[in-house]
Amino acid sequence: MGIYIGVGANLPSPTQGPPLATCRAAVAALEAAGLVIVTRSRWYRSLPVPVSDQPPFINGVIEVSTEAPPQGLLSLLHHVEADFGRVRAERNAARVLDLDLLAYDNRVSEPGQAVQLPHPRLHERAFVLKPLAEIAPHWRHPRFGLAIADLVASLPPGQHAEPLAE
Repeated sequence: MGIYIGVGANLPSPTQGPPLATCRAAVAALEAAGLVIVTRSRWYRSLPVPVSDQPPFINGVIEVSTEAPPQGLLSLLHHVEADFGRVRAERNAARVLDLDLLAYDNRVSEPGQAVQLPHPRLHERAFVLKPLAEIAPHWRHPRFGLAIADLVASLPPGQHAEPLAE
């Protein structure tokens, strides 16, 4: 069990600078907003999904502790994204900051709910699974019942995420 948030960026932030600095600042902003950061993965570099001519992404995953319910936590994530200059214009666009609620304990949402748990595409993305496996090696997908190691092993072709030297 745990609450996991994906952190990513591939455009410089007007206030924070390059994507890596933005991701680090976003984690600090979430902590300042009251989330307890339990642990954080290394930062990873990955290509955009779907493949495009966008710059590479910097991604990581954090585990947090909070009393906020999923909807309240998602609202906080969107607020922090907006504070960092994120504009939601089109799906899969390049972005200054992307904060995704990946999983909230073992909750599984019904279709049509405001917050989709676990994140509906989490199992298809190396940039989520690899950092998540790093901090939660015993995590199991609550909808599919699959271990994270099995999800990583069955990633679609072309899915890569490489850890940065920090």
